[in-house]
Amino acid sequence: MKFALFTGCVSKGATRELMVSTMKAADGLGIDFVEMKSASCCGAGVVSEKSPILNDALNARNFAIAEEQGLDLITICSTCQGNLKKSECKIDSDEEYKNKINGVLKEGGHQYQGGKINIKHFAHILSTPEGLELLKSKVKKPLKGLKVAAFYGCYILRPSGLSDFDKPDDPHGMEDIFEAVGATPVYYESRIKCCGFPIVMMNKTASLDMAGNALLDAIQSGADVVVTGCPLCHLSLDAYQPEIRKLKEKGYDIPILHLPQLISLALGHTPKELDMHKHIIGGERIMDKVTA
Repeated sequence: MKFALFTGCVSKGATRELMVSTMKAADGLGIDFVEMKSASCCGAGVVSEKSPILNDALNARNFAIAEEQGLDLITICSTCQGNLKKSECKIDSDEEYKNKINGVLKEGGHQYQGGKINIKHFAHILSTPEGLELLKSKVKKPLKGLKVAAFYGCYILRPSGLSDFDKPDDPHGMEDIFEAVGATPVYYESRIKCCGFPIVMMNKTASLDMAGNALLDAIQSGADVVVTGCPLCHLSLDAYQPEIRKLKEKGYDIPILHLPQLISLALGHTPKELDMHKHIIGGERIMDKVTA
């Protein structure tokens, strides 16, 4: 399998461990990720508020780059996935608008054709029957005994019509991945809710309250660790955890991992190799939960 890798901005900034673990996971699974080094930000739901056409032109350019590579586009960020899919749907459903977008792209030497590529999150690829079989065949260290709670990120589930997960209101793709690596999935109500990141700059207290509620739900449901496919959710749930603890006046202390980190652990990598010590809540201790 070979894909054009859309890294997004955060995996090369605030959560660089995501990029490290993604490449290790891809290598261990025999998947070829060709990084789209000239790709731009997806807009993160922010650019479109100021200029919808700029947001869609940026993403059409990203699509065109993948088309030129002749590869389907793969994301490692739920927020990127949602924004790219929204732009794709908007542009492809209106030929006149597509021509307008291509007029913007012309000066830069790109043209978006449409219908040439698929846009998938890494979790989408791994949660297919073929992906799960591949994953099971490559596991070197089954994560037996580890109770894992998924946190999907709302952009990958909503609007439901654009989500690639079956039953976006009750998905099981990430939980299927957990079972494939030997872990025990924990189903809890907050796994499909918003982490609060989109409003952190406008109402930090409300944002932290949302993240805190999700953390508490996972903890009370028996999870040893929360795993997310969105680096922005990771920031909300990990980086802000000390502030959440103060706000909620309760003991919050649960490691948050990126999905490729969990996969790479099962492929035989150590927590140190995956930079898990760089998280605010260190994830190394979860290995103590894994049955020898």
